[in-house]
Amino acid sequence: MMTVDVEQVNILGRLRSGELIRLKDPEYNEINEVVERTIKLSRQLNTATDINSIRDLLSEIIGCRIDESTTIFVPFYTNFGKFITIGKNVFINHACSFLDMGGITIEDDVLIGPRVNLVTENHPLDPVDRRALLTRPIVIKRNAWIGAGATVLPGVTVGENAVVAAGAVVSKDVAPNTVVGGVPAKFIKNI
Repeated sequence: MMTVDVEQVNILGRLRSGELIRLKDPEYNEINEVVERTIKLSRQLNTATDINSIRDLLSEIIGCRIDESTTIFVPFYTNFGKFITIGKNVFINHACSFLDMGGITIEDDVLIGPRVNLVTENHPLDPVDRRALLTRPIVIKRNAWIGAGATVLPGVTVGENAVVAAGAVVSKDVAPNTVVGGVPAKFIKNI
């Protein structure tokens, strides 16, 4: 079994793995470079006037071709973009915000309502380290539906066929084939 020397993994790998990243990290400029590139491309993305252009520009931001069966409405916001994966036949409504430094995976056939926030980034409670980044991935499984204005927090997996009600704040995993809602989101019923 091969072991990896953590010091040999670059800051983007450490960021994605959930390691604490401080602003003083000597490689932090690599994060800033991705953010600056994403900001520039986002300006173009959010003035695009057709679905194909939106798909093309978001593909450039995330670094992977988005399938033609997927539709994204603008405005669409991301601070990083590089760690977003979007499956086939996905629909993302307008004004969604994806903070993806921890990684966001959206599987096939997912519906995401307007103004949904997917947040993979957090900060330590300790005031001395408050500006450091802590990340955990979000996974939205096949055929899930995230309702309007919902917020999904770091480390959450939304199970296959699950529904997150509008306005919910999801801080814990959502079981497959269930509906959750509220603040914080709680089980409502099985589907």
